[in-house]
Amino acid sequence: MSSQPMLAVRVCEVRHAAIDVLSLVLASLDGGPLPACTAGAHVDVALPNGMLRQYSLCRTGPALRFYEIAILHDRDGRGGSACAHRDIRPGDTLQISPPRNLFPLLPAGRPVLFAGGIGITPILAMAEALHAAGRDFELHYCSRSPERAAYRDTLARAAYAPQLRLYHDSTPEAGRLDAEAVLRRAGADAHLYVCGPAGFISHVCGAARQAGWDESRVHFEHFAAPAQPAVAAGGFELILARRGLRVPVGPTETAAQALLAHGVALNLSCEQGVCGACLLPVLDGLPDHRDVFLSPAERDTGRCFTPCCSRALSPTLTIDL
Repeated sequence: MSSQPMLAVRVCEVRHAAIDVLSLVLASLDGGPLPACTAGAHVDVALPNGMLRQYSLCRTGPALRFYEIAILHDRDGRGGSACAHRDIRPGDTLQISPPRNLFPLLPAGRPVLFAGGIGITPILAMAEALHAAGRDFELHYCSRSPERAAYRDTLARAAYAPQLRLYHDSTPEAGRLDAEAVLRRAGADAHLYVCGPAGFISHVCGAARQAGWDESRVHFEHFAAPAQPAVAAGGFELILARRGLRVPVGPTETAAQALLAHGVALNLSCEQGVCGACLLPVLDGLPDHRDVFLSPAERDTGRCFTPCCSRALSPTLTIDL
């Protein structure tokens, strides 16, 4: 469970933003303003079944009178989205965390926005913020079909609609996304922001590399980590340097589970290596990184790891805890 203070909100509207996409409009219980946030931010939501899941804020109301999130029903997921679609009703009270932003817009450069499927949620917030600030940008949105493109009508009516290009797998004759061509003509000051399924992000980021983009201009956010093996080849041992505690991690449990079983509190949220909430500093040993939060350069330093999914390549891993 997240260690962040939680905030009670009321579900004031529930609607379908597309096939299998549920939109929730959330307001404070007293009608006052919600905590400030910026485009790209997300909140942790405590679902009725006890699961804690992260959802991007796709829109906020005037004077922060509401947040809006959208939840894709993942039929192969672990039950969080199914619970949201099945059990959340208008008038319900939910607990959410204050917004955190791990996917912020930079103040400089011309943004080129790419969204795949439910990845439109933070990208929509970015588009609205950029338009409000008078900044030039372009938005490329890919989905399986028009009916599965969340917020398609909202985007079509937006003042920035001329800057939007839609692509649907069901209508290839209308044009397919050529990400490399888009990025080659984007300009030397452009910055790429991409969100969606792991395969989509990998494709667009690969196109950026082919187009000669420096990694410093490429920004992305995953909604879920790629599938990882359920077990490791063997166990390892965590050494908690400040506590003088040794915690064995078995081959069928995560480091986070082992720590919790020994009474060590952790800041857990996504539990998939996506958000970085549980990140711990490493003093000695070689981490086996299985997250999608750390950059390749951060992984190479070996100075931190995500206990929710990552393991150790060395027999022991000493952490600053």
